[in-house]
Parts: sequence; structure tokens; C-alpha cells
Amino acid sequence: MSGPDPVGSDFHAALPLDKLREGSMRACDILGREVLFCRSPEGVFALDNICTHAEERMSEGRLRGTRVVCPLHGAAFDIRDGRVLSGPATQPLSVYSTRVVDGIIEVSRSPKNESQGS
Repeated sequence: MSGPDPVGSDFHAALPLDKLREGSMRACDILGREVLFCRSPEGVFALDNICTHAEERMSEGRLRGTRVVCPLHGAAFDIRDGRVLSGPATQPLSVYSTRVVDGIIEVSRSPKNESQGS
């Protein structure tokens, strides 16, 4: 595991890359938020783990390519940008920047989009 982030760094160490196989997803508590990590052939993506429609954990759903599907009502979101691909959800999921440093997935401390609805 890498050492502490430099003061003022926007990234936080989350999990080893080898713990997230391609085509899989894993939820982690990062600084008090449930963040869902998804690995597709396009890379590693991070988004809020709670569905904007029914507050169900997305980690209990399915990952198909770059689409994550909520287990409760089937709302689907794009893991790359959080946008809704099919309802009943109407609000996107917040997404976070990721990077891999020395085999460790790091995630930004704040979302790239603040579009999660109230």
C-alpha cells in the first residue's frame, strides 16, 4: 500500500488494482462515502454506490461492460460519467476521478460532477 497522500492531495488510496478483476465491481467506504469501483476494458471507474432512485446499493446489482444496473428496479447508469441509461432513475450518479499509482487504485476525494439530485 502506498504511503499517505501529500498535504492538499485530492486523491485517496482505495484498494489494490489486483483486487478488482476486469468485469467486476467492489464497494468501499472512502472518507465516509460508499464508493463503487468498476473495472471494464476501458479502465477503472468510481461512482456513488447508492442508486439515486431507490437508495439501493449498486454493488448488489450487475455490471455489463460500462453499464451498472440497480438490483431493485433495474435503473442503469454509465460507469464512465454516471448518466442514467434507463429509468426509473432520473438523476445521475456522482462519479470520481481515479488513477493507479504503484498498483493501488486512488480515487478523488470529491466528485467530478455534483449533479446527484436532492
